[in-house]
Amino acid sequence: MTNGQRAAAREQGAGSDPRIRLEVRDLEVVLGRGVRATPVLHGVSFEIPVGTTVGLVGESGSGKSTIAKTIVGIHRPSGGSIRFDGVPISDAKGRERARLRRRIQLIPQDPYSSLDPRRTIGQTLAEALDPNRASVGAHRARISELLRLVALDDSAIDRYPREFSGGQRQRIAIARALAVEPELVIADEITSALDLSAQAEILELFGRLRREFSLTVLFVSHNLAVVRQVSDEVIVLLRGELVESGDADRVLTAPEHPYTRQLVASVPGGPGFVLDPLGGEDAAKPV
Repeated sequence: MTNGQRAAAREQGAGSDPRIRLEVRDLEVVLGRGVRATPVLHGVSFEIPVGTTVGLVGESGSGKSTIAKTIVGIHRPSGGSIRFDGVPISDAKGRERARLRRRIQLIPQDPYSSLDPRRTIGQTLAEALDPNRASVGAHRARISELLRLVALDDSAIDRYPREFSGGQRQRIAIARALAVEPELVIADEITSALDLSAQAEILELFGRLRREFSLTVLFVSHNLAVVRQVSDEVIVLLRGELVESGDADRVLTAPEHPYTRQLVASVPGGPGFVLDPLGGEDAAKPV
């Protein structure tokens, strides 16, 4: 980015609300081209205040992951805008996009495919810390610190992803995201590929890290109980449109939109219950 571009970015961000980390306005995304072009998002708007967790819910195919991937630049918007700390980021390229990748970290759904099977965990974390000098030796102390944050020990440094369980690999993916001290974390269905016991461990870990580091988070999930457990606010998507948003407890106990009511009704206990994110016979207990 040239000095002129930086000045323009500062000017564009001037007057923005410093309490808002991410601002999405009238976002539209079309995937594919020509006759295969498919509109996926239709004018979606929301904000994520600094230090809060916003849950993004909806059934499969509603556009949740498309939003996450558009924010990090995997998909390009066909309309609308995305602002990070008041600065437009939708068209960021080159070095500016590389810098954004460090400030905005995506934790993917599948912890195995997100880790290079040819690299040790130490090499993976060293690359996250310093892409230009991915030396395990040079960063060993920081790598050890990151592993301790996610309840793993130094023995993980020289091991490969295949040697870990799904829950442990997800811990490593979280450590990699935190390595660069991001200003926004996008957690995309981070418990959906795990068994129940691993889900519980990851949710407990993620909750502790959110509090410890005052993380700003977009938490994507189809599991309403999980979303209610971790989120301050909730956004509800239906076929690429935002149909309801607001305080998490309000939306998930007294939903206003028929679709949100349908989602809540599908959870054991429904409105007015404390929801066990792992389900089971005790999934709902009266307030």
